[in-house]
Amino acid sequence: MPQISRGGKYIFGLSLIRADGSVMLPEGAVNEYGIASEGRVYLFTGSKSTGGFCVTRRGLLEPSKLCNILTDNPKLKDYALGNGEFVRYKGRSYCWTKIEGNGRIILTQSMLECLSLNTGMKLFAVRSSNIAFTMGAKGLLYERVESYRGEITAY
Repeated sequence: MPQISRGGKYIFGLSLIRADGSVMLPEGAVNEYGIASEGRVYLFTGSKSTGGFCVTRRGLLEPSKLCNILTDNPKLKDYALGNGEFVRYKGRSYCWTKIEGNGRIILTQSMLECLSLNTGMKLFAVRSSNIAFTMGAKGLLYERVESYRGEITAY
């Protein structure tokens, strides 16, 4: 996993949004966050500068300082919303979706639209915090990943 700049963020790898909406989350991120362990993940919109989406799971979010996302949105917490159905909360949009044991998720067309993404786009996986990692789609960090001369694993 390369560190793009000294003191910078760690990049787990690059993922392609395939024509069927599937995205393979990088193995390092899947393992570090235990992201596939619950069979479902929460996705939420990324920052304005990075775009894309952040990925977490209930076991990481519930005990964190961001637990109010779930307590204030019980339908999200209990997976009572439809798979991929977003709810708006404090400036971001949140949903849940299924995840396979190997880290594969499927983004429906409505999810792609909500996240301002398209099939064929490359996303870079970056360590964001101990709660979530980001699948970024644009910005300065994306440009650094694109121009990085070392090896970055593609998924």
